[in-house]
Amino acid sequence: MPSMCHCLVLAAICCGCGIASAPARADDTPSPCDALKRIVSAAPNFSSLTGFDGRALARSYGDDAKCAASQTHYRCTWTPHGGASADALQTVAADIASCLPDATHDQNSAARQHFYLGARGARMEIAASQAGQNKLKLEIFGSH
Repeated sequence: MPSMCHCLVLAAICCGCGIASAPARADDTPSPCDALKRIVSAAPNFSSLTGFDGRALARSYGDDAKCAASQTHYRCTWTPHGGASADALQTVAADIASCLPDATHDQNSAARQHFYLGARGARMEIAASQAGQNKLKLEIFGSH
């Protein structure tokens, strides 16, 4: 037999179900993984992308992202949210590894993280590195 306390909790939960709440809104900002996958899929010609395409990727780590595309590469730089840039760089690398599970992580240092996708001669390279005092840089280049 349920205790009086359990009955009160159940009653509160049931009554709360009928209370109108503010409508949930989907965030239409692309996720960092979606942004990274979009950039990688644009290879080998990144000129179809804009600086906006990579902002969702960098926004998770800093508010001042500046991204640009060229025919041969895509690059973003930003100032990481508080903390050491080496710690932020490790976070970026973990996100790249989780978003692109087929990528090989072949360099892991405090100043640079490097990944590649594909066979030699047709490789997509992803490098995240420190770019001066309190700045990080992400570059994606190569052919796909």
